[in-house]
Order: sequence, then structure tokens, then C-alpha cells
Amino acid sequence: MDLSTDKAHGGLVTSTVRGCGTNATPVPDSILQSWKRCLEEYDLDPERRPEPVVVDRSDLKERQERSCRLVEIARSEMTNLYQQVAGSGHSILLTDHDGVVLNYVGDPMFTSTAVKTALQTGAVWSEKTQGTNGMGTCLVEKRPLIIHQDEHFFSKNTRLTCSAAPIFDPTGNLVAVLDASGESRQAQQHTMVLVNMSAQLIENRLFLCKMRDNYILRFHSRPEFISTLGEGVIAFDESGQVQAANRSAMFQLDMEDIIGRPFEELFNLRTSNALSNAQNQAMVPLPVRDANQGRRFYASFQSPNPETGTRRSPVRSTARAFVPESVRDAPTLDGLEFGDNRMRHNIERAKKLLEMDIPFILLGETGTGKDVFANAVHKTSSRAGKPFVAVNCASLPETLIESELFGYRPGAFTGASKEGSRGKIAQAHGGTLFLDEIGDMPLHLQARLLRVLEEREVIPLGSETPIKVDIRLISATHQNLQLQIEDGTFREDLFYRLNGISLQMPPLRDREDRRALIQHILKLEAAPLGEVNITEDALDALEHYEWPGNIRQLRNIMRTLIGLCENNQIRLDDLPEEIFSDCGDASGEPRARARPSNPLDIAERDAIIRELEAAHWNVTRVATKLNISRNTLYRKMKRYDVKPPR
Repeated sequence: MDLSTDKAHGGLVTSTVRGCGTNATPVPDSILQSWKRCLEEYDLDPERRPEPVVVDRSDLKERQERSCRLVEIARSEMTNLYQQVAGSGHSILLTDHDGVVLNYVGDPMFTSTAVKTALQTGAVWSEKTQGTNGMGTCLVEKRPLIIHQDEHFFSKNTRLTCSAAPIFDPTGNLVAVLDASGESRQAQQHTMVLVNMSAQLIENRLFLCKMRDNYILRFHSRPEFISTLGEGVIAFDESGQVQAANRSAMFQLDMEDIIGRPFEELFNLRTSNALSNAQNQAMVPLPVRDANQGRRFYASFQSPNPETGTRRSPVRSTARAFVPESVRDAPTLDGLEFGDNRMRHNIERAKKLLEMDIPFILLGETGTGKDVFANAVHKTSSRAGKPFVAVNCASLPETLIESELFGYRPGAFTGASKEGSRGKIAQAHGGTLFLDEIGDMPLHLQARLLRVLEEREVIPLGSETPIKVDIRLISATHQNLQLQIEDGTFREDLFYRLNGISLQMPPLRDREDRRALIQHILKLEAAPLGEVNITEDALDALEHYEWPGNIRQLRNIMRTLIGLCENNQIRLDDLPEEIFSDCGDASGEPRARARPSNPLDIAERDAIIRELEAAHWNVTRVATKLNISRNTLYRKMKRYDVKPPR
């Protein structure tokens, strides 16, 4: 790039800021404001090429040590992010709050440009030194952004497209920026999404690490989103005072001044109950409501853990080779039979196919125990002594599933782990691989999974050598895969390869063994404390409750009741208010739902039944046809007592 180019770009910047430019392409306001800061506040000249500013080695080392937790936490996420953009000429950078690059993962294709533009460890990329750029402007704007080529202040940087996202500490201070820079002719919205997701992962892990001496509340309006990127996280002490909250928590509660408030001002739950749930390690989400608007959330609590250090947080744990608590202690198939005919049928069919190379698909609503059933199949089979590896495809960002499943070879790219990664498929060799929420697997990875199942071998990223694998595959979903096939979001050939047999897990509200199951869960949860009894009227009320959260909700409520009851007996008065909202009056007597008497309501009920019958009770299809959400349709079905045939 010659001096005439510098002059032309500098003239464009200056004339645009002064309002006399003739640029045919409008300049975004955020870029205009940044150019204005560079000219008027920092006194920078867009027509010159300033020498790069690089801090000395001792200063860099001191900064890295000061941010050692951040750097360590970010390292694996930078590696994962790099895997997703490898080969596209990008480098991944992490800066501190001053814009000094603390860590760098580079693409060999991008090395020459990186050197010319000072994309290196120790380089200072603040606006004051480098003008408008991804990292520096992100530090000022404090939001995710893209600085694309000519939007840079200095012409020497106009070869770059930079996607940057801020990282905040638990108290809301901006501590770092994650950036992906490369030579792209188009602004990479896809890259921006990946960078922002990685920054949120780092931020959540940093939160849990720094707040490990406090009690932690993790919540979301949907229980399956706890331990994902969208979860709200709040740290509070023994007195119930909030010490920190992440951005998602403030967004979901629609509050910014959370820190310093008593816990009970946020949720309709006493601090003592929250502490009890944390100490009892109640990992199954508990239904709570926010204190201001009464909105329903699901919350999980954990107690202080000073030993946590910089271990990987549960934000990513759903993809690791571990088994959730509810699954870890799961029984064999015989231990799941309590008198429900459909469950008995499922168990009998599973036993007949136990030692055959036939994959299972477990269908059913969230919380119906698909993960427990999968582990029961594993424990009953001859593979019981081998690994059971669970991967939740919905809890992982789309961009991380490939490396988690297939692994990568040592040194596959700059910054990769020297040991490489086996991947979950290889880790399950000899045992069982459980792919939960298989309907959320990205389409392009479905083809790779199909090849693994057909050829019984997996090829890690960056390798050409296949690894032979022997696995039993069990998948699960709450979605309608046939409808996804029609929509083109799920491969038909993969469906038929997975669907050796499909087993429908019945929702708790429809199970014939509800009473026995409630008593069994009570016995399991009370085991560490001794025997806990329940009165008949309380048991009646629980039996007639609709249980929208299914067995997962039941386990959590039983844990709470066990912690709150006196003299080891659960009484009707101990039950949470939500139990009575559906099951009956305050006496606990079941309340039959009244059929509508209003002519309009009758007509609407009849119309809904007709549409459901025509669609073979496919709620998603009917909701789409009626142009309403599935939740709205479910509410109307509940209101009018519309139930699918047995």
C-alpha cells in the first residue's frame, strides 16, 4: 500500500468527520464517532503510518500474571474458536483492559499480514495508538462489533476485518476483549457470532472462578438452558446479599442495580431455603418466581467451592465425558419399573435388543428421564464396565460440537493442545455414547456422524488416519424428527440409521405409576438423611399435579420438601403454591377442569381438536398452521382439557 493510498484514505476519514465527504457508502455512526475521537481527542493523523507500540517483555509478563486466571480460562476457548475459523486466514487475540495483546493464536496463512499490522503478543491496540480498530473500539464501545477494512482509521489496517467482543468481570467492569482478525473482503457476521459466544463462555467461566467463595444461583426461564450461554448467574453470601451478577441475569430480571441487594428482593424464595438447596447439592432446577413481576424461572444452586480454581466450569460440562447426578446413580432397567404399562413395554423391548447392534432413539418431553433410561440400558448390558459418555447437543454452541465429538490431533493448528483431543466418540469406545437432543445437531455434522456409524471409525480434525470405534449409540430428543426431515433440518438417512428402535418416554402427568414413583423418588432423595414420611393428603396433591417439568421437577421439589419439613414428615402445608394452582383447592382435593360453556370457547375448543386430529396430534404443525406459538397452543389445550388419545 503506497503513500497515495494513505492520503486517499486519510482524506476520506477527514472529510467524512467534517461532513463534507462524498463517500457513496454511508459510514455507520459508531465508526464516525470513533474517527472523530481519533482526530479530535487523540490528535491522530489518518494519512500517516505510526510505528506499532509494543510493551517490553517485563511489562507483558506482569500483565499476563495479573490476568493469569483470565488468560488460562481464555486459552482453551481461543483454541476452540480458532478451530472453527482455521484455514480462513484469521488470528485470535485476547487483550487486557488497556488493549495490550496478552495471547495470540495465529493462522500460518495470515502470518505475513499479522507481522505487518503488529498483530502480536505485547502489541497495544487501543484507539489512542491504533485508531479505529476492532479491539480498541470495542474497549470504548463496550459491545460486540465489526470493523471492516476501510472502517479502520489508518490505511495500513484496512486489509483487516476485525470481529471483537468485550469480556466483563463479575462486577461489570470490562477486563478484556476477544478478537478475530483476518483478511476478508466481506464483513463476517458469522465470525462475529462465534467470537461473541466464545467471549460469553470466557466471561461465565471467569465469573464462576472469581466467585467460588460465594453461593451461586444459575437460572433461566427454560430449565434446559441452565449451564448454557444464556443462563443468568448470581453470586450471594450467607446473609443473602448479592455480590455479583452476569449480564444475562440483569437482562432476564430487567434490572441493572442487582449487586448489594438482598437475595429475597429478587426471587420469592427465602435466603435460608436457597442456602439449603445449595448445601444439599440440588442440581435439578427448582421453579422460582421473580419478586417484582412474578415471572417464572428455573434455578439451580451451588455452595461455595474454594478448590474450584480455574477448572473448567459447568458452562461446558454438558459435553464432557461425565454423567449427570441423576444419571450417575441410575438403576438398571428393572429398577425403572413401577407399574406403568408404557414404561414396562419400553423396558421389555430394550431388554430384547440389549446385546444387538441396534441404536436406540428415546423420545419424550424434557425431564421425562431419557438420560436415566439411557444409562439404565448401559448398566444392564455387557458394556456396563465400559465408559458411558453423554453429550448434550443443545447445550453446546454449534461451533464446538465438531471438536468435542470427533477430537483433533496434536499440533493440528497453532495454539492447539500438545496432547490433542480424543473426542467423545473415541472416549466411548467399548461403551455407550449418549447424544441428548440429537435434533439440535447442525446439519453439516450429521453427515460426519452418519459416516462414523456406517464405517465404525472416526477421523479427528487435522488428521487423515481413521480410528476404529466400537460403540452403542443411544440418542434422545424432545423434537419431532419427522417434521425436521420435512423442513430439511435433519437428514433422513441419518434418522433411519439412528432409529433402530424408538421408545417414547411418557410424561409424568400421564404415568399410571405416579404415586409409586413419587414415593420412590422421596425414598431416594431422603436416603442420606434417613426415613422421611409424607401424609396421605400431601401425596394426593402431588399425585394430581400436572408436573410440567416431569421427573426432573419432581426430584427437585422432593429435595426442597425434605430440606424444609419438620420431624421428618412432609405435610400438605409444606407443598409449594404451584402444586395447588393445577391440582385442586387448598384442601388438596383434586379439582376437575370444567369444559367451556361459552359458545366462543366451545367453538375454539372444537376447532383445536379438529386441527390436532387432522395433524395426528402434532402440536408443532398445528401451532404453525394457526400462526401461534406452541406454548400458546399448549395453554389452550390445558384450558379446554384437550388431551391426546392414549
